[in-house]
Amino acid sequence: MFQIDREHPDYATRKGVWKQYRDLYAGGEQFKLNAQNYLTRRQREPGDVYAERLSRAFYENYAGSIVDWYAATLFRREPRMTFEGGSEAARAFYGEFVEDADRRGTAMTDVFRRTFIDTLVTGTSYLLVDFPRSEGGAGGASSRAEEDASGASRAYLVDFPAESLINWSKDEQGNFEWVVLRTTTLRMDRVEDPEWRQETRWSYYDKETFRIYRQFGVLGTAPELIDEGTHGLAKIKTVPLFGLRIPEGLWMLNRAGSLQLEHFNKSNALSWALTMGLFAMPVVYSERDWNQMVGESYYIQLGPGDRFGWTEPEGKVYQIAAENLTRLQEEIYRICYLAQLGASLSRSGQQSGLSKQLDFSITQEVLRAYGDAVKDQVRRVLNAIEAARADGVTISVMGMDEFNIADFATELTNAKDLLSMDVGSGTLRKEIAKKLALQYLADSRQDVKDRIVGEIESGIPAVLNPTEAKQ
Repeated sequence: MFQIDREHPDYATRKGVWKQYRDLYAGGEQFKLNAQNYLTRRQREPGDVYAERLSRAFYENYAGSIVDWYAATLFRREPRMTFEGGSEAARAFYGEFVEDADRRGTAMTDVFRRTFIDTLVTGTSYLLVDFPRSEGGAGGASSRAEEDASGASRAYLVDFPAESLINWSKDEQGNFEWVVLRTTTLRMDRVEDPEWRQETRWSYYDKETFRIYRQFGVLGTAPELIDEGTHGLAKIKTVPLFGLRIPEGLWMLNRAGSLQLEHFNKSNALSWALTMGLFAMPVVYSERDWNQMVGESYYIQLGPGDRFGWTEPEGKVYQIAAENLTRLQEEIYRICYLAQLGASLSRSGQQSGLSKQLDFSITQEVLRAYGDAVKDQVRRVLNAIEAARADGVTISVMGMDEFNIADFATELTNAKDLLSMDVGSGTLRKEIAKKLALQYLADSRQDVKDRIVGEIESGIPAVLNPTEAKQ
């Protein structure tokens, strides 16, 4: 058997930068606690001076704002999912699953939003499809009805960050052959326990089986096997781990990270220089030996030829530094495809709606690429669950492709104009009606959405104005 805690070469290469990117995204106290890893120490800088600079360090978090903006904009309108065919009980399961995807009350959209944010920070993230363990182990239930009654068929999702997948292998098609996930937590089983203890778990999954190992305390002792068996996707011979796939060029923290660190160091250097400039150093021009004490409560005595002054920088380097910081800020937004959001706050002028939409054209294409990636992961996860459960349900995932639209009335008007062309397609009318209904009722429960889609499919006319209703 292979060594369970062995790390994949790609994992070993990237785990250091993942820690840096998480600090850059989080900012705040988390970044300040690790600021010594990012604030560059000047050559031969005294330790006490560097320590004081470190205590005064601050971080202007543009990267975190960019990631959160993309997540908020992409999920402003949730993906539209439909479940057609199969039994009523099967469709009811998916309605429940969409509302509670992790058995903790988290909606499926919120799970995928969290996964998406992790992907922008670390380049990838994963969802594990799992099923509750039945009392009798694999094959414990003799029928599907028993599985449903015991809850063994109630699939759920567990999200894992990139740091958890420490080892893996892929087949010729690029799919996982096996994976090893590592998680570490602090446990105190009883309040009487003397201290918290660290628990590390390794979860191994291949296309049919799983094994879970556990170890307490520091690494080095042999992990113990605490569970093994056949996982829920064994019948379709699939590793139950699904990654969110985005191109390398859309990994936002990787694009902005180095510029964000440069901005951090220069903004702190400028701040330190300005602070030191407020405490100007006295200068005495004299040929005599100087031994007088200088301060607010003292005075100095000068000879006939002596002169006194204060050191004060001219300020040219300050202006250059401030201009460079502005350029770095704008560049961070530009390389993240948000140049229109990175303009200086001092710039005046207003944009028309059309001009703003043109400026957002590149950003919209990036958002559509993200939307396609998220929808692909949603489809793969839902289709895997459907295949494992054998529900006979046809799953459709749409949406996440329209952004920066003024309001719903505009889309309704466009739909009316399209239908007024009278193309003679009943399917077109139904698809338009479903799209508008699901978009307008985005916050409704999934079972309500499914019922509306079923009514539209069953032949209820898609009437959009009173004139058509009379006809």
